[in-house]
Amino acid sequence: MSLPKKLHNPFVRAKFSYASTLPAACVEPGSLVEPGSLVEPGSLTVAARNALTVLLSLFACWFTGTGKLALAAEDQPLEYQVKAAFLLNFTKFVEWPPAAFADEHSPLGICILGEDPFGNTLSDMLKGEVVNGHELTIQKIRRAPPPQKLCQVLFVSKSEKDVPRILEASEPGVLTVGEGEEFLKEGGVIAFVIQDRRVRFDIAQSAAAKAMLTLSSRLMNVARSVEK
Repeated sequence: MSLPKKLHNPFVRAKFSYASTLPAACVEPGSLVEPGSLVEPGSLTVAARNALTVLLSLFACWFTGTGKLALAAEDQPLEYQVKAAFLLNFTKFVEWPPAAFADEHSPLGICILGEDPFGNTLSDMLKGEVVNGHELTIQKIRRAPPPQKLCQVLFVSKSEKDVPRILEASEPGVLTVGEGEEFLKEGGVIAFVIQDRRVRFDIAQSAAAKAMLTLSSRLMNVARSVEK
């Protein structure tokens, strides 16, 4: 059975061998989570694929609109597991300028500014991941701006105040990610939002250009909205 066109995007491609762990609404015969469907060899390490399988299946189910899952207050850990999966995948669809790295073999750092809502989820997902020759690492920082070339992705936690100042101080070559629609108005590149109790994200193309970042059209196609 063919899949809806909207599911043919890079954020929902994984080997869904753990379909039995999902609600029945997400495992209809011939659906996205049918074991063995949409396998993309080499896109993830084995360890990362195992960690992401159920999570990607869940928000793939949300993308289809057929799933019955929704984020309630008590599901906050699941919300941040999904956001962690997005953060990992963002790195695969953004092009950084060479000057963003100390050298061609430097790590690609995902930095968490302020309180860390991800627990061990993000660090576990990043283990063994390499993007364009750069090993993915996680850094936790308490104040902005971070040291030069340490962070290629900067997640600004809800705990942070004076976000416009933080973003203004961010150097070129940093993908800034935050939460809530206000984050883009304050100068961020990508903002996570909750729509109909589902995790989505918005993109500010002008902020990406200011940061000298090139965003893949595939990334923008799955965003809820793209501001020019």
